[in-house]
Amino acid sequence: MDDLDRLLINRLQRGLPLVRHPWEVIAQELHGTPEDLLDRVHSLLEDGVLTRFGPMFDIERLGGAFTLAALSVPEARFEPVTVQLNELPQVAHNYRREHHWNMWFVLACATADELAVTLSHIHTITGLQVLNLPKEQTYHVGLYFPV
Repeated sequence: MDDLDRLLINRLQRGLPLVRHPWEVIAQELHGTPEDLLDRVHSLLEDGVLTRFGPMFDIERLGGAFTLAALSVPEARFEPVTVQLNELPQVAHNYRREHHWNMWFVLACATADELAVTLSHIHTITGLQVLNLPKEQTYHVGLYFPV
């Protein structure tokens, strides 16, 4: 990662400009070309420096449903269960935690019914009890991690 990659990551954390050609605006700010910056984003994703680049939607306002959930996975089964969950299109994030509930993930579904079915499906395919932690209140926190 070079200085321009760092500048690009820092800039993108503030969001894309809401204009017809946002990459042209960012290219002007960073003294590059839109094509080069997009190539850099793709390279950073391929190299694993970035794990995701995309919009954040308020799924509930769009009629969908989501929840934070957790599993207590025996260490010997951790990797296979990770693969099982990551194959599900409803799993948005999946993280290891140092806790009894050692696998935490977010489920995003088109409906509340699909969410219930997906939670049940995870229990069925893993044989593990799923801890469902639905949102009770929304907080908006602006995160920024300079690199």
